[in-house]
Amino acid sequence: MRTMPFIFLQLALACTALVAQKEPARAPGEVRRVLFDFRAERGNDPHRIPLATQRAVLSKMFRKYLADDNKCSSTDSLQAARNAGQIVPTIVDLASGSFTGPRRSETAYVISVNECNASHAENFGTKRVGIFSGQRLIADVDVDFKSSILRMTDLNSDGVNELLMASGDMNQGTLIEMAALLEFQNGRMRIIEDFGTVTEDSCASLVRGSSSKASVLSFADAVPGRMPRLRMENYESSCRKTKRWRFLSTGKMPD
Repeated sequence: MRTMPFIFLQLALACTALVAQKEPARAPGEVRRVLFDFRAERGNDPHRIPLATQRAVLSKMFRKYLADDNKCSSTDSLQAARNAGQIVPTIVDLASGSFTGPRRSETAYVISVNECNASHAENFGTKRVGIFSGQRLIADVDVDFKSSILRMTDLNSDGVNELLMASGDMNQGTLIEMAALLEFQNGRMRIIEDFGTVTEDSCASLVRGSSSKASVLSFADAVPGRMPRLRMENYESSCRKTKRWRFLSTGKMPD
């Protein structure tokens, strides 16, 4: 007779697990829009930037730099390399919009500084965003190793664009991607939302039990002048060629 409570406990735990895996309910009448879906396949379509533009941008952002990493000398730190001009910077992404104030015509360039001898542990060098109005440099900001622009938005309809940016790293067959929504009003970077890890894919490691995790970022219809509430939902799939995603959690991706 004592087995009955144990059976009921097992059933209760099973029901709890099922509830935990159900996607969160939407409020009545709530319409959510996808900011970015990290489950979707993404192609690699780099911007074609004329050499003259690259030279003009880099010369405004860096007092001294190298055009060839074969000319690199050893340095003690990333900062020492930057101070000595021991860098081989390249433009890796860009977007055109209004970043430092409403209704301005500006271009944001993402620069991989490529400090000489920067290691994998140092993400192969720092990353910066240079914002230009025509030929004039408006802002020069360190973006904490974020190297790609995923989407440009104006979620609060104030005439100033935000950038959803990401950084990525591959280590022993596991891909980790992190993302944040940033703004650059008045030439200063502000983190609107740091989502942390948005992709964790260990399939290339070939380790037993490997899986792919990815987040979907969304927001409800915004009120002009106010930033909408952002939601992060996480999904997981086995390493099949055709992914079958199941809901995992809401909020920051679990470890």
